[in-house]
Amino acid sequence: MEAMIGRPIDRIDGHLKVTGAARYAAEFRVPGVVHAVLVQSTIAAGSIAGFDLREAQGMPGVLAIITPDNAARLSHPANVPQAMVGPLLQNDDILFNGQHVGVVVAETLEQAQAAAAAVGVHYHRGEPSTSMDAMLGQAYKPKHFRNGQRPPDSNRGDPDGTFHSGAVKLDTTYVTPIEHHNPIEPHATIAAWNGGKLTVWTTTQGISGTQAALAGQFGIDKSDVRVLCPYLGAGFGCKGNTWPPATLAALAARTVKRPVKLVLTRAQMFTSNGYRPRTIQKLKLASDINGSLVSVRHDGFSSMSQPSLGEFCESVGLATEMLYACPNVGVTHRLVALNASLPTYMRAPGEASGVFALESAMDELAVGLKMDPIEFRLRNYAETDPHENKPFASKALRACYQQGAEAFGWEKRSAGPRSMRDGNILIGWGFATSTYPTNRMPSSAKARMDRDGSVVVQCGTQDIGTGTYTVMTQVASETLGVPMQRIRFELGDSDLPPAPVSGGSMTVASVAPSVLAVCRALVDKIKDLALADADAGWRGQSRDALRISDGLVIGADRRVPISALLERGNRSFVEAEAGTRPGAEKQKFSMHAFGAQFAEVRVDPDLGEIRVSRFVGAFDAGHILNAKTARSQLIGGITYGIGMALLEETLVDGETGRIVNSNVAEYLMPVNADVPDIQTIVVPNDDTNSNPLGAKGIGELPMVGVAAAIANAVYHATGVRVRKVPIRIEDVLTEV
Repeated sequence: MEAMIGRPIDRIDGHLKVTGAARYAAEFRVPGVVHAVLVQSTIAAGSIAGFDLREAQGMPGVLAIITPDNAARLSHPANVPQAMVGPLLQNDDILFNGQHVGVVVAETLEQAQAAAAAVGVHYHRGEPSTSMDAMLGQAYKPKHFRNGQRPPDSNRGDPDGTFHSGAVKLDTTYVTPIEHHNPIEPHATIAAWNGGKLTVWTTTQGISGTQAALAGQFGIDKSDVRVLCPYLGAGFGCKGNTWPPATLAALAARTVKRPVKLVLTRAQMFTSNGYRPRTIQKLKLASDINGSLVSVRHDGFSSMSQPSLGEFCESVGLATEMLYACPNVGVTHRLVALNASLPTYMRAPGEASGVFALESAMDELAVGLKMDPIEFRLRNYAETDPHENKPFASKALRACYQQGAEAFGWEKRSAGPRSMRDGNILIGWGFATSTYPTNRMPSSAKARMDRDGSVVVQCGTQDIGTGTYTVMTQVASETLGVPMQRIRFELGDSDLPPAPVSGGSMTVASVAPSVLAVCRALVDKIKDLALADADAGWRGQSRDALRISDGLVIGADRRVPISALLERGNRSFVEAEAGTRPGAEKQKFSMHAFGAQFAEVRVDPDLGEIRVSRFVGAFDAGHILNAKTARSQLIGGITYGIGMALLEETLVDGETGRIVNSNVAEYLMPVNADVPDIQTIVVPNDDTNSNPLGAKGIGELPMVGVAAAIANAVYHATGVRVRKVPIRIEDVLTEV
């Protein structure tokens, strides 16, 4: 049977999705379901003085109005992060505009919406903190940076003392805005109790995490919670945690003793489930006259909620620690508390924001040196990780630079700003490096082959729209020697063997090894059946003497159908279980994926309009398991980066703390007209030091560096250095 891993196989779930047969969380038919609608605060700071519920309680169909006055008390177990537990109607404090202050449950959605609108809320108003710039002097060090896995600050050498010795120096600030994920599918949950057991159909990037969070909050055993999520309409990080709406749906269901459906509106998505925080990044770089870095300092500040809601820090400086060979590097991370909801992971968290600043600064320094931007990076190329003092598990960044530059035609670039034109239009070419950590966590799987030759492989992972159903089926098919059409891969159910959250670009690197392991275990069991079967005639031989293909056990002199082995053994199936986990590789290697981003922009000097007209991305992403879904991921990440560079920004009213563009009409995202021809290149480089399949993960990598490449291209086109995103017409119009 031909190899399946790596082939550009069509998505297994594609037909179901385009025909509408794929069922998402809000679409399950649960008998007796009623509807919940959230009531949200209209102030950003203070407390609830009381409720006026008389009108709402008398409206048709209303079953319950849950407020902090009557909500059941929930648990706050130590193993459930604060980001997953509040605010949940447990007190009267108001910490941000749009905070959930009540839940109305009614027979129909329309009745619940009408009653929620009639709920009166009285407040003791406080003075909100809404300006990050005004609060910068009160920034504080994170307590749980990267979930406590590492300190927020690092230092090697003497970055401050050596800065002034540089021949070319840069001391400036870069700013990135609040951004929201805006997946097509909003957060939605159906919750149903059966005695003390809870079942939820919910939008989540981590069914196991949701199961643990809900069990902890309601004080029940994990085995009494079942979480179902067979399909996800994207998440980009905002569905990685278990946010209050899922818990409130379960709380409401327990209150009214009926199944409850709660679906967020688009506006509620802006205050209910996290966002990428605003960052202010101060960078100081110095180089000697030959282009070797002598000092780098990267001080990052992230906007935050009030600390009582939890903690999240955008880790903007981690790429700075390891990307370039410099003996003197200092990195700090600080939080700025505001009256805002809690931030969270958003595609390429930390690196997307941090590399925008770092790679913009590297471009500025290259200009000051009058050196080609790629040559400047190569002068400072890190052969080993200078922060961890370890070899890289694999690194093909030089090849990314070379192949990307060749495909883009970089050698034709004229160095000077405003030196390239097409008629009246200014042409700019920009470049940036991309990197993202290679992550892996424990995962487990089951596999069963039935007598008819069909196979079921199960793992409690998620398909967040990236092709997990397809890729895992490919791994199983090649390992078992069974055609893909005879394999069913099951996921999205917490009753299945546990797997990690689909975040950090680690689903393939974590789940695929467990699928590989369980299929190998199943092959071994089938071989053992064959070796023990008297009629097969292989007794006394080793497993290595046999192979499996197309439903047959094949030896040197004969082929025996697996179905015949099962029938003679009076068995209807053979099954196996396996689990995999990271070993000591993190202690031995620095594990990262890499890439090179090349952007061409066209700028109208009269109108200031900026268009990305061409883009090339070259990536060292390890072994690719499906060429088609990988290309889609790469194009999608670059498109996401175009949005960061030119369009996306969440705007907050300074007086009220209210988000003023909480819709997809005014929160701008790229549409087809904004996306140019994108060429993607995958540099072959299997990383078997990181996991058995050699894969690195590509969910985040292609977004990193895109904004910097575009900003650098805008400078090259116009001579205007814009140190914040999104870059607007007005940023360049007065100069060009």
